[in-house]
Amino acid sequence: MEKKYINEKPLRALILSAGFGSRLKPITDNKPKCLVEIDNKPIIEHWLLKLEKIGCEKALINTHYLSEQVDEFLLNRKYTSMDIHTTYEKKLRGTAGTLIKNFNFFKNSKIIMMHVDNMTNFDIQKILDFHNKRQKDNCLFTMLTFRTDAPSSCGIVVVDEDMIIKEFHEKINQPPTNIANGAIYIFDDNFLEILINDIPFAKDFSTEVIPYYVGRIRTYFTTKLFIDIGTPESLAFARSKFKSSNK
Repeated sequence: MEKKYINEKPLRALILSAGFGSRLKPITDNKPKCLVEIDNKPIIEHWLLKLEKIGCEKALINTHYLSEQVDEFLLNRKYTSMDIHTTYEKKLRGTAGTLIKNFNFFKNSKIIMMHVDNMTNFDIQKILDFHNKRQKDNCLFTMLTFRTDAPSSCGIVVVDEDMIIKEFHEKINQPPTNIANGAIYIFDDNFLEILINDIPFAKDFSTEVIPYYVGRIRTYFTTKLFIDIGTPESLAFARSKFKSSNK
């Protein structure tokens, strides 16, 4: 596959997949969350296909719970031009901790970071193009946002006329808007250097990193379907929406 961004840094991805999937029990009693199937494919496979489609050079998947199943799935997966690596975390590092720990993997690259337990029909090429075309300003990264029916269970943003975050609220009662963080982020490796310099021991991206950089995060809003696969009910809803016959 021809790589995109020929005149820019190569694209690399961090797919956060190490969680226990506790809210999905008993479905995840014997299966890691990233291998739960939607439309006859593991959730992680949907993300890998999206990344391959946009010419991602390398992907890093963090693992922990039932990691051997993830390794086996990747070993038996059809070979593609995207290099896929895993990093096993004996103790969970947190979303920001994983990013910081793997700084060397992302040197000299553009980075897309996402949580595996979301499903969307959003074309991630659009947020990449938006990030690349943004005006040169003091924004450090781009965040995908969407409208949610359950704002108190999400990270909620308030943005200005330029779509830059001026307030961020993580899972509070009576949030001021229903525009939620989609937990897909685009940034360059120089942001990692800034992050490590500013808050080198950060663990959680949502509760530590985003609040620290309020005013320096641009958002891209999508009206496409976006589902957090957090409960058996949301999984059933996603399975009803993402069927080959519906595409």
